[in-house]
Amino acid sequence: MAPVAAEPSERLGFVTLAQFLHQLPPELAVLHDGGNAGERLRWVEPSELEDPTPYLLDGEFLLTAGLPFLDEGGDEDRVDAYVQRLVAARVGALGFGLEPYFAAVPAAVVRACQRHNLTLVAVPNTVPFAAVGLAFSQLLESENATTFRQLAETNRQLMRAVLSARPEHELLAALVHRVPVWAVLVGADGRVRARGARGTHRGGTEAAVDAIRLQPLLAKLLAGRGPRVEMDSFDAAGSALVFGYPLRSTRDANLGALVLGTDAPLTPAQNSVVSSAVGLLELLVRQRTSGSLAPSQLATALLLHPDSVATGGVRHVNGLKDLLAQSVSSTRSGQLRVVQGLRPAAPARADAPAGAPGTGPARSGDSPVRELLEWRRMFDTKLVEHTDYGFAAITRLKVDDALLAGVEGLGWRLVIGSATEFPGLASAYQRASALRSRVEATGHSVRADEVAWSVTGLLGREAGAMLAARLLAPVLALEPERRDALLGILRAWLGENGSWDATAKATGLHRNSIRRQVRMLAELLETDLNQAQVRAELWIALQYTGDVDLLSAPGPEGAQLPHER
Repeated sequence: MAPVAAEPSERLGFVTLAQFLHQLPPELAVLHDGGNAGERLRWVEPSELEDPTPYLLDGEFLLTAGLPFLDEGGDEDRVDAYVQRLVAARVGALGFGLEPYFAAVPAAVVRACQRHNLTLVAVPNTVPFAAVGLAFSQLLESENATTFRQLAETNRQLMRAVLSARPEHELLAALVHRVPVWAVLVGADGRVRARGARGTHRGGTEAAVDAIRLQPLLAKLLAGRGPRVEMDSFDAAGSALVFGYPLRSTRDANLGALVLGTDAPLTPAQNSVVSSAVGLLELLVRQRTSGSLAPSQLATALLLHPDSVATGGVRHVNGLKDLLAQSVSSTRSGQLRVVQGLRPAAPARADAPAGAPGTGPARSGDSPVRELLEWRRMFDTKLVEHTDYGFAAITRLKVDDALLAGVEGLGWRLVIGSATEFPGLASAYQRASALRSRVEATGHSVRADEVAWSVTGLLGREAGAMLAARLLAPVLALEPERRDALLGILRAWLGENGSWDATAKATGLHRNSIRRQVRMLAELLETDLNQAQVRAELWIALQYTGDVDLLSAPGPEGAQLPHER
């Protein structure tokens, strides 16, 4: 706890004397106002002792029915001594209960409270002392609840700042917005990394103390050891109290410091916010400088020696495998997968089903850092990159149906690569990339293990139907009987590699008839059937003629298959 904070025993929420008096029934009368309405009350305590002060904490509201004054109600000196002891014990106020001993507050008590400036309240017999105590407890509980709600919201703002693109700057901005301080964050070299100015959100000015004047304080912060708070004071606005926190590594190395300045001591609630900010800043600098080192070591090795995967010695390659294993929470011999995530391709339609691409919380509007952390969490890996199509990740997970459903629930679609090892990652990425067009065309995720690695297997049903509809459109537009006859001849001719005799034998038609039909097909399709590429494309298209009707039919989820783009 910083030295500027209130005592640790004080609650986060507190009640002032003015708040308490306002909460009390109107029958209570303030006979003397000691001018301390803004000071906090610690508790309400009834006592009939002649000297209750040994049993009181400062800031209490003392209640008495006047028993100590029965024999000395007119003794000015003894009454004066009683009140004087209460003031010395820092009692917040004296509540004098009427009945059964006194019908009115004794004049000597009133004069003593006026003389020593102690707030005096007359409590009628219609208001039991228990009701006064209960009113204080309820008010304190309400204030505490409000304070905790405010702290929860503040902590949410601090966490959102940490996940932003400029976490240190945004975190300091959130801190000074909630706590009346200016803030300066410095690195281990003493240079300023970020500033937070009090009142920035309302057009305020920058921090009153510059980095040069802070050097002595920073020197102590960066040279010391262990958790501590260093104090200073400057003759500048907002700088009567300046205190700094070191940001330390897990091994107590100094990674930087946070310096705050204010003119008044911070409340316990405000100190709680400061403590949260210090912890988050410490986490950020630890992650950057002394956090998980495996990804940065791996990246450095591959950037400087890109050929070392194939040409490096056994020891070097094993070292890279170990770094990779640490980065994906696996072992050196563990299987890996390349996963590619595709962003939703289009905005949501009003009639689109829930979970379809382009609908739901796709998260594509999130900050890059937040999005990256989400994928790292879901795939349990530190190896994730943003790409022009979405993201790519290396993970040890098999990406089961539950994880796939979670990703698709966010509006994304995946290409899930086959299991591989360290040397095969580049090839696995290329194979996954080859399947992206299929995911884009169909709107469905795909697993490389379930794909037939052929042209038709990679093309997929929907894309194949689109190809058939485009290349064979003139034939498909004919009457069904004529259409089917021509498609059968074309399929047989291409299947027999353009052999007239073999086609005639396969179809039972004369070879001259086959020639006429093939020439007719060439004219209808406006293409040269002697070209190998044309034959190959038509052969592929023929595999999907039965799916052409599906292009305009509703799919299994009520969506239509994609049309040519």
